[in-house]
Amino acid sequence: MASEHITMASHIVGYPRMGPKRELKFALESFWDGKSSTEDLQKVAADLRASIWKQMTDVGIKYIPSNTFSYYDQVLDATAMLGAVPPRYGWTGGEIGFDTYFSMARGNASVPAMEMTKWFDTNYHFIVPELGPDVNFTYASHKAVNEYKEAKALGVDTVPVLIGPVSYLVLSKPAKGVDKSFCLLSLLPKVLAVYKEVVADLKAAGALWIQFDEPILVLDLDSQKLQAFSAAYTELESALSGLNVLIETYFADVPAEAYQTLTALNGVTAFGFDLVRGTKTLDLIKGGFPSGKYLFAGVVDGRNIWANNLAASLNTLNSLEGIVGKDKLVVSTSCSLLHTAVDLVNETKVDNEIKSWLAFAAQKVVEVNALAKALSGQKDEAFFSSNAAAQASRKSSPRVTNEAVQKAAAALKGSDHRRATNVSSRLDAQQKKLNLPILPTTTIGSFPQTVELRRVRREYKANKISEEEYVNAIKEEIRKVVELQEQLDIDVLVHGEPERNDMVEYFGEQLSGFAFTVNGWVQSYGSRCVKPPIIYGDVSRPKPMTVFWSSTAQSMTKRPMKGMLTGPVTILNWSFVRNDQPRSETTYQIALAIKDEVEDLEKAGITVIQIDEAALREGLPLRKSEQAHYLDWAVHSFRITNVGVQDTTQIHTHMCYSNFNDIIHSIIDMDADVITIENSRSDEKLLSVFRDGVRYGAGIGPGVYDIHSPRIPPTEEIADRINQMLAVLERNILWINPDCGLKTRKYTEVNPALTNMVAATKLIRNQLASGK
Repeated sequence: MASEHITMASHIVGYPRMGPKRELKFALESFWDGKSSTEDLQKVAADLRASIWKQMTDVGIKYIPSNTFSYYDQVLDATAMLGAVPPRYGWTGGEIGFDTYFSMARGNASVPAMEMTKWFDTNYHFIVPELGPDVNFTYASHKAVNEYKEAKALGVDTVPVLIGPVSYLVLSKPAKGVDKSFCLLSLLPKVLAVYKEVVADLKAAGALWIQFDEPILVLDLDSQKLQAFSAAYTELESALSGLNVLIETYFADVPAEAYQTLTALNGVTAFGFDLVRGTKTLDLIKGGFPSGKYLFAGVVDGRNIWANNLAASLNTLNSLEGIVGKDKLVVSTSCSLLHTAVDLVNETKVDNEIKSWLAFAAQKVVEVNALAKALSGQKDEAFFSSNAAAQASRKSSPRVTNEAVQKAAAALKGSDHRRATNVSSRLDAQQKKLNLPILPTTTIGSFPQTVELRRVRREYKANKISEEEYVNAIKEEIRKVVELQEQLDIDVLVHGEPERNDMVEYFGEQLSGFAFTVNGWVQSYGSRCVKPPIIYGDVSRPKPMTVFWSSTAQSMTKRPMKGMLTGPVTILNWSFVRNDQPRSETTYQIALAIKDEVEDLEKAGITVIQIDEAALREGLPLRKSEQAHYLDWAVHSFRITNVGVQDTTQIHTHMCYSNFNDIIHSIIDMDADVITIENSRSDEKLLSVFRDGVRYGAGIGPGVYDIHSPRIPPTEEIADRINQMLAVLERNILWINPDCGLKTRKYTEVNPALTNMVAATKLIRNQLASGK
């Protein structure tokens, strides 16, 4: 027991898997390309796990997680553990290996992948289980116990983490061919039978604690789901006896009813709450916490990159200690650190002042331990005072506050910023100016980014070629893209965005108030990582950002050339955002910067301007009661960007994969002239909205083919889709376009696909003209 005194009551919910320099990403991609062996991949993974466990042990963390590592996704790991493999993958039983696992994640030559969707309101995506009454659940992946044993062999006693059975089922979907109304929770008894085997296995291996992640408890659950939750853990109670059981929740407040249900469970030792996004949960705890149980208090933010305000967290912890008792309070992260960057040590470009305000995953582990030590009376005064100094410098830094921006944003409060004329009169005025055919064709913005093009951008960034050489190379690329679109006979052109690395980073680099990392990568799905910009201060636009390229492109053609911007809400939702003012304030500031750009594009003669809001729905709060407020300011921010343009300037917006049906009225309220929407991959869900009688008067372009697949859709298939759209949408508002940008595709795929798209459109135009 000697070591007990060294570790404080500290816990980490989960940790990033990719590695500080994306080691896992490169190992996975090498393995998928057939360039390395199973053993090579396993070695990289084992080294990463070992280094994470060692790091936490060295810091002094007491409750160190295992099984939060994944080769692709933690929900897919649970699907493998339960043997819930859809029949199309031809799995015949036995321990699930990489072949079956990666086929489920990515598809293979003969069958498609399982569906991927967003994990709550994060930018991480999970693989959705496909279940039905005939699934034969069997214990088919021993990953959880294997990782526990692996850590134990290294001298680390970990807390194995499993996705809880109720969250697993609630996040699943009925498999194809299963009735949509099938009750997924009716599978609980079958699923629990496997969980009992896993628990028995972990117990036999010597585990003392087990963590069940049940994040669905933060959603609006009906009483049937809450009853299922009670029943599940009551059923597991005897299997769990002799183990300490932690049920972990995260991403929002736990509603009062769910809190009652959760804390009333008998066989559970500890409850984990997100106290960063779940401040109301504090009131519930103060109103009553079961005696003798542990509280795992998530006071260190797992979803942002800011250093913790240690003094404020310590105050919160001290007040909780009075309620739950000194020996029953454990300091934790608000959620898994999966959603933040890995290690600040690898940041060479961020200046020291900003760096002092930040903490990535590795630093958050240290913060958790520092708070736990302070609670036990061993406060590291030097660490706390340097933290306080950094907090103070951030508050007072002239780089953070810009009076003029604050004033301009405050002045927005009085108006709702609607264009003066209604959308149908605007469309008439625009048509007089643009003179487009019926069913106009366009694309969403980007064209393929070739190896050569990436090389030019890289060399320019590294000062290996001059600005003049760079500009000429990009102009040449734009000329090619414009000529190609004219040959294809597309009506409204784009410049192809050859100068852009990323739709958010490109703008962030030209706005004040943004900082960029070198290694601040965060997993989005599988091996795909994103590097969100950091918004640390008031946002403004020092000078025009896109006008030069758009007007250069327009000068190459008589056809309308779309200006291309990323909208304020998407820039917000795809960045690490400052936490010292409401998110809405930051969005209004970005909206004003984009408004300046829109008006400058219009002055430069650009008559069609697209403002992408791909991530509008991503910021939607998890709870219904908070959604209206978010949609209100998000949609308002979009309207601010284009309130100042003339009726003849056509404003487009684009949105990517999402479930639009529940926010269609907000989308209409954005009041864009034309909206293009990803549609082809979501089973025509979008068109069903219009079938159900939603009136839409603006232009609309539901994607006619899926650009996320290399497949080239035949002309007849596209014509067929256009006819399906004409069945529910007026012909004079319908636009024809792919469903997303073409940046990730090859020209050998893009040329024939767009050729077929235009051919299909002309076919339907002829049919309409001859009255068929």
